[in-house]
This record gives sequence, C-alpha cells and structure tokens, in this order.
Amino acid sequence: MVYNILGCVVMSKLREIFRKRGPIRKIGVVGMGYVGIPSAALFADKFDFVWGLQRDRRSSRYNIEMLNKGQSPLKGEEPGLEELIQKVRVEGKFECTSDFSKIREVDAVTVAIQTPFKDNAALEPDSGMLEEGLRQIGRHLRRGILVVLESTIMPGTTKGMAAGILHEESGLTPGKDFALAHAPERVMAGRLIKTIQEHDRIVGGINRESTERAVELYEPVLTKGKIIAMDSNAAEVTKIAGDTFRDLQIAAVNQLALYCEAMRINVYDVRAGMNSLKGEGIAQAVPYPGSGVEEHCLTKDTYHQERGAMLSESKSDHLPDTGSLYVLARRINDFMPAHMYNLTASGLSRLGKRIEYSRIAVLGWDFINNPDDTRNTPAGQYYDMLTKKGAKVAVHDPYVSGYNGVEISQNLGHCLKGASAVAILTGHSQYQALKPRKIKKLTGLQHPVIVDGRNVIDPDAFINEGFVYLGIGRGDKNRHDISN
Repeated sequence: MVYNILGCVVMSKLREIFRKRGPIRKIGVVGMGYVGIPSAALFADKFDFVWGLQRDRRSSRYNIEMLNKGQSPLKGEEPGLEELIQKVRVEGKFECTSDFSKIREVDAVTVAIQTPFKDNAALEPDSGMLEEGLRQIGRHLRRGILVVLESTIMPGTTKGMAAGILHEESGLTPGKDFALAHAPERVMAGRLIKTIQEHDRIVGGINRESTERAVELYEPVLTKGKIIAMDSNAAEVTKIAGDTFRDLQIAAVNQLALYCEAMRINVYDVRAGMNSLKGEGIAQAVPYPGSGVEEHCLTKDTYHQERGAMLSESKSDHLPDTGSLYVLARRINDFMPAHMYNLTASGLSRLGKRIEYSRIAVLGWDFINNPDDTRNTPAGQYYDMLTKKGAKVAVHDPYVSGYNGVEISQNLGHCLKGASAVAILTGHSQYQALKPRKIKKLTGLQHPVIVDGRNVIDPDAFINEGFVYLGIGRGDKNRHDISN
C-alpha cells in the first residue's frame, strides 16, 4: 500500500484499474502444447471462458481442430485430460483459435511457448518463438490485463525482454498499465492435470500488484498445491534451479551406474541401499539411472541458468580453473545415449558382429514412459549414431507415429524381425511385459543382443533364453556366459 501525508491509503494506478475492471473472468492461453492444453482446460473449469490461442500453421492446425472437437491432440496416457476438455467444450467455456485479437476480450493471458537453445556450448538461447508470441499479445494488449509467462526462461527475461516487447507493441507501461508476472510451469508428461493441481505454484510479479493479480489467477485451479509468491527474477531462478538440481542428481546416479558396471555390481542394489536411509536426510529419493533424462526441461535449463549468471551485472565467485558443476552434470547425462551405443557394440562384438552390418530395433522414442512427448529424446542421439555407422535401424513406439523424418512403427513384430540387437530406450509399460521366448522368435536369431536402458526386463530370463544381455548399471550381469 502507498500512504499520503495524512496517513490515508492511496491506491496505486494499477490496483485502481483492477478495481474498476473487476475479478478475472476470461483468460487467454497462448501455446496449445503440453503446458497450454491442460492449463486452458483447468482455467475453463474454474473461470467463465478461456481462449486457447495457437498459430495457424500446418503443424498446429491439427491441434486447433482436435481441441474444438473436445478431443486431446496429445496421444500418450494423460488421465483426466480429454474428459476435462470435452466437459468445458460442452459447457461452452473453451475454444481454440488462431485469432490473437481475442486477447482484447480477456482479463489475463498466459504464455506457454517452448524456449530451446540454439547452441548449448555458446550458451545461445533461441527466443524467437517466445518473442513472436509476446509481440502478438502486445499488439492487442489493453489496460488492466495480466500477462503471465509460464515458459522456462533465462533470469531477467520477465522484467527485461518481455516487458520491453509488450511496451513497444502496446505503448502501455508494465506494472502501471498492465500486470506482468512469471509463474513457471512444473508439469510432468503422463500426469499433466495432477501436477498442475497438486504441485505448489511459484508466482512472481514485476511488482506487488502484478503478483497479487497472478495469485488470483492460479489459486482456483490448485487442489493440494499452494501459492509461493516472490519477485519475478526469483521465480525464474526457482524453476531452472529446481530442474538443474534434478539433472545433477540424475548425473550422479548415471555416473554411479557406469562405476557399478566397471566393478561388476548391480547399481539398483546400491540405489536401494542408499534409499533405505529414510528420515536421515542423507540420500533420500535417489533417481534411477538410464539412457537419458526423463524430463524435457532438464536438457536445457542448465544452460538458461548459466546464461543468466554470465549476463548478470555481478559475476559469481568460483573456484579457479574449474568449470561449472552443472554443465558437467549435463554432459554426463548427454553421454548416456552414447553409452547405450557402446553397450550395443559390445554385445554384437561378443557374437562376432559389427554395428555397420546389423539390423537394430530401437524400442521407445519418447523421453518418458507412456506419454507421446518426444522433445529432446535421447533416442534421437542413439539413432543418429547407429545410422551414421551404417546400421539398419527400425524404431518402435506405441504412442509415436513419426518424428522429423524418422519412421516410427507401432508394429513391434515388424521392428524385431531379423534384429541382431534390441535396445530399450523408454520404460513403456508394454516393454515391461516383453517375453524373452517371443522376442527371440520374432528376431529369428539364436543369440540376439538385448540392451536395457531402463531396467525394465529380467536379465536372467533373457540370458537363459540365449540372449546377450547388457544393461545400464548392471555390472553383475553384463559379462555373463552365453547360454546355449
């Protein structure tokens, strides 16, 4: 609050605009993807109306048509999502459109647009799509609208680039004529609705009025989660730091898995022992090792953090002659698909074969179990290494039909036919039910290689059936005798 010389409360310009405008009733959600779709459906369930805003391009037109039919364009398992979309469509509370002029009608607009990196080594972000979205909003911005960035962004973006673009396009002043905040998404594919409702929501405005208006937007959709309010810069760092710490944990267990392979022990036994110290604050919730991280944001948020620190006015103090611990962790995790390649080559070598002349079946293109999320999938790196070496590669995924020119089949038998090696990149439930005798029969080989990047199969069952088995972190099994 602001007080005059008589001690009376003086309402700020922005708060007075909100008072005249009234509570939030209509919302626009820019970006109909893994974040925007569930957010729009949940907002529509709690507020009067929601516009889902999506660019009208060949690749995105499908999403608009599906959503307006009350169907989810996301093909993986997403409990409750399609039912909620259908509900709000039937109630006439949600519509998807490419007409960004609808922003003039809303009280709040959220932005859920991807923010990848052009060059990780040079720490060069690709903010083109986000900038385009902000310019579209700015052209139709009106006084009293709340704009919230949900995209993962580099520290300083909300008060810097976003505020600048919106002011340039609208002529309005952020924090005085309209509210501006950052409320980073913290969703997980496969449980989008649940994570939005039950995770605590970080909300950071560029000023107090912006924060309060953003809290008004998000509180109604939370069930178990609570609002954690802070400055927009702190909110930006909170999101990327959380992902970076998670990436660091995964790198630690991936490095441990490589050590366990060398020492001929089972990393999963070690992990279970570490996790047994519950309540002691020593090693709780140790993640699983694998062929790559199972969260899209983890592959880029370290670089957002590094870029933000690099551009800050005060440089961070650090040990001399050392690189970033977080960047090192990212490189360890980036190495895991290459390790899958090395395991595949090792297994084929035991049979006198080489990757160059082999047919290899890749099971799983998603980066996470059961949804259809393929962003920054580790399977892509593994596939590229195989094909560049001359292997014939067949890819299977029950939820994905194609990806950037890569043919992906949903016919498992077709992919396995004649395969000298089978590599499991994703822990889909379908792969957890693989039967060694059936898989061997489909390959048509006496001794196929199977490489488990997610620890989803029983090594002994496959070894006893004549497979050459190799698994990440399975040093206890990777040098087994080949069964006749």
